[in-house]
Formats: sequence, structure tokens, C-alpha cells
Amino acid sequence: MMDFIKETDQLGLKLTSFQLEQFENYYKTLIQVNSYMNLTAITKEEEVYRKHFLDSLEIFRVLPVKPYTLCDVGSGAGFPGLPVAIADSNAKVTIIDALNKRITFLNELIQELKLNNVLAIHKRAEDFVKEVGDCFDVVTARAVARLNILAELCMPLVKVNGIFIAMKGLSGKEEAEEAKSAIQILGGKIEKILDFTLPDEEEVRQIIVIRKIKETPQKYPRAFGKIKEKPL
Repeated sequence: MMDFIKETDQLGLKLTSFQLEQFENYYKTLIQVNSYMNLTAITKEEEVYRKHFLDSLEIFRVLPVKPYTLCDVGSGAGFPGLPVAIADSNAKVTIIDALNKRITFLNELIQELKLNNVLAIHKRAEDFVKEVGDCFDVVTARAVARLNILAELCMPLVKVNGIFIAMKGLSGKEEAEEAKSAIQILGGKIEKILDFTLPDEEEVRQIIVIRKIKETPQKYPRAFGKIKEKPL
């Protein structure tokens, strides 16, 4: 736990005892529910803290300083949306996922952790954008799909001048190159690619920050089948 505190301090996060307790309860509930629902293959406490919680919090390197709205697409067991919501009570976080049982788990977890700045919704991204439009300052996605597919699902949700943050492994720069055309069509521009490694790991991870510089054409996103079959 002390390593987690030290690492979050380095990200500029001064976590209170209550926030640390929230992370502890998050871990306990995740492992308990994971015994009958496939949420994560990572179950050792130290690894969950490092590979899920700390990895999620790495995006504080690029998040806005002012209060922001954030949509986490395909959040799975809540990463990175829930750790961000725990660490920053001023952030207004919306989590969407296509699998209802994951959203049920997240809503129960949100209540248990007494988080009042998170909403978890059972929706596919391409349907959700039709309801809400481009209303988020920040949209995040972690290990959901290749960037040329992910961009079409996420960019339409981002406000002009907002950012889409894609969390990737070492393939990030390769995926960014592959997705350049798609990002441009969708109104975005790659602003930076940040390399980092987690403590006690050698594998480089990458955070891709895409700035939305103009409106996404209204015909996007297409149906997911079409996106997957013929990425932009």
C-alpha cells in the first residue's frame, strides 16, 4: 500500500484515508464478485493496485486541471473511470459498457463506495452518442479495440477542444499511425503520445491524447459491424 501512496503522490494525487479505504473496498469487492463473474484475470492485491488502479490513475498526467466531465467507454470492471472518480471528486464521470451484468456490478460498487460523481449506463457507444451528442470534456478507453476502430466509437462523444485519451500497450504508436486518417476524418488531431512504465515492470505503456479540433461529421459513428468490417 505504501508504494501505491508514493506512486500516486508522484502523480500529484494526495489521497485521503477515505479515498484509500475506497480503493481497498474496490479491491475486496472486485475479487469477491470475480469469483463468479469474469471481471479480471489479475487477482493478487499488489497486482490489482499496480496494473489496474495505478495504471488507470496514470491519465492524471494528461487530464485537465479544472473540473471536467469524463466518459469512460467499454469500462469493464471500471477502469479507468472509477479510479479517476475516487481520486478526483470534482470530476463528473459517466461509465458505459455493452454488458449489462458489468454495469449492474459497477452500480452496486458505486453505491458501496459512496461515490456521488459517477453514473454507470448499459449502452453501446454508437447508441449512446445518438442520445447525448458531443458533450464530454474527456473520453477515455482502455484496452477496448484497435485505435482505428476505437476512435470512431469515442471521438463523436468529445466536445470540440476536448480530448480523447486512449490507453494502450507498446503498440500505441503503431496504432496511432494506422489511425491517423480516421482521427482526421472524425475531427481530431494527435496531440501527444506519453510513454510510461509501471513500478517493477519493464513493459512500456502508452497514453495517446487526441484533441478534437472540429465537429465530427454526423454520419459517424456507424453501426459497430460496419466499423469493425471496414475501419476508416
